[in-house]
Amino acid sequence: MTQSQLLSPGKTERLRTCIATRKTLPDFQLLRTVLSTSEPNVVVPDLERKFPGRGAWITPTLEALDTAEQRKAFGRAFKVSSLLDTRLVRQYLLDTTTKQEGLQH
Repeated sequence: MTQSQLLSPGKTERLRTCIATRKTLPDFQLLRTVLSTSEPNVVVPDLERKFPGRGAWITPTLEALDTAEQRKAFGRAFKVSSLLDTRLVRQYLLDTTTKQEGLQH
């Protein structure tokens, strides 16, 4: 069963734009990130897509994260001018990549 078949009847696919690649994709193919409510300037992955605040969507790869950091895309997406800490997003992507590689072997 594909992800689009899992959508409830009557629901449409929500399209979002990746802040790194600028590609428009269905939201289930992207990772939503938000600014932490407890730590200023820390970007966190929003896996359940329920955290409050403005979200920024990114293709869930380390390459996309590197591109977004180089282009300062997180700052633009969150409308902040200060430096943002993306360590938690990077750790999540590293963990996910490691798990996927383990399943392939």
